Amino acid sequence: MSSVRRSASEAESRRANRADWDRYADEYQATHGDFLGDIGFLWGPEGHTEDTLALLGQVAGRDVLEVGSGAGQCSRWVRARGGRPVGLDLSFRQLQHARRIDVETGVEVPSVQGTATHLPFADASFDVVFSSFGALQFVRDIDQAVADVARVLRRPGRFAFSITHPTRWMFPDDPGEGGLVAEQSYWDATPYVEVDPETGDTLYVEHHRTIGDWVRLLHRHGFTLVDIAEPQWPSDHDRVWGGWSRTRGMLTPGTAIYVADRLA
Repeated sequence: MSSVRRSASEAESRRANRADWDRYADEYQATHGDFLGDIGFLWGPEGHTEDTLALLGQVAGRDVLEVGSGAGQCSRWVRARGGRPVGLDLSFRQLQHARRIDVETGVEVPSVQGTATHLPFADASFDVVFSSFGALQFVRDIDQAVADVARVLRRPGRFAFSITHPTRWMFPDDPGEGGLVAEQSYWDATPYVEVDPETGDTLYVEHHRTIGDWVRLLHRHGFTLVDIAEPQWPSDHDRVWGGWSRTRGMLTPGTAIYVADRLA
């Protein structure tokens, strides 16, 4: 595998990331499943939960959509607290894990395979839409994705999502001290693309937006920004998850959580 910085269309991004998550799903659930919890809501690798941060607002009695739901851990948390969740994920293998955990826990969440840019739901179907490190940084046509969230939300409605903190774009994905040295411009939005060096096939694509890009994007689609949470790394938390670690997390944010309301 080798990485390059180049443009990548929505179709290329979707095709590569679907295949990547289908390949990676088994390892991901085996490695992180206990940390996530079968009925648990983590907002990011720092380990902060929705029970602690309370960013979604009331979910009991409400229709809730999780975009990039993976194996449905967060959606089961919503169900356990009286909400009516639905999960959506691009990866069929992740949805198979969701079904497995549904059966094992007895807490079932309806889930569908789909993309964030074309949500297969009627207008005004949900009171809350959220994504916990789900789909959004893998989407090229982010305007279309946020527009579709606005479409399926009732008024008033809440949209909350966590992503890799935009400032992390400057640094290599290294959990050690090497990950503290900036090597990439924060303002350079050229996608990060992993390719197979033998075939040239695209294996993975990630897209970058600055903090200001996200704020303007939400405003453009009628959202009122409520909060940008930047959870601090707990001093006693030693878990390494990809490029997230105590070494980096005690000095620089790894996760950004945007909370926005659609009021009219």
